[in-house]
Amino acid sequence: MKTTTFDDSTLHETIDRLHRQGFTGHFSVVADRLRELSTGVVFRADELRVCGCFRFEGASDPAEMAILYAIESQTGVRGTLVDACGVYSSPAISEFMARVATGGSATSSERPVAA
Repeated sequence: MKTTTFDDSTLHETIDRLHRQGFTGHFSVVADRLRELSTGVVFRADELRVCGCFRFEGASDPAEMAILYAIESQTGVRGTLVDACGVYSSPAISEFMARVATGGSATSSERPVAA
């Protein structure tokens, strides 16, 4: 999977764009599962697929570096997960995301996917 680096878009603008494309949930990694924050629904890594990965680099401050994942579950739940890059990244998120499949759609080919 290709990671896209943006120089002119902010993290907030990219989250907004993904939200308009149907990635409306917001995720966090809790106890080796991905949790959708508004519903509390949890997913195992094998139930998910990374549809896009976006990296943001601060001009002068390493603390401004972030990575944004656009994620879809097999049940059609779509959302985003944000992590810092480099020394500030979360080991729990990095370990979890290393087990998630990348590319394409996690939903069945018979189910329409919002664009």
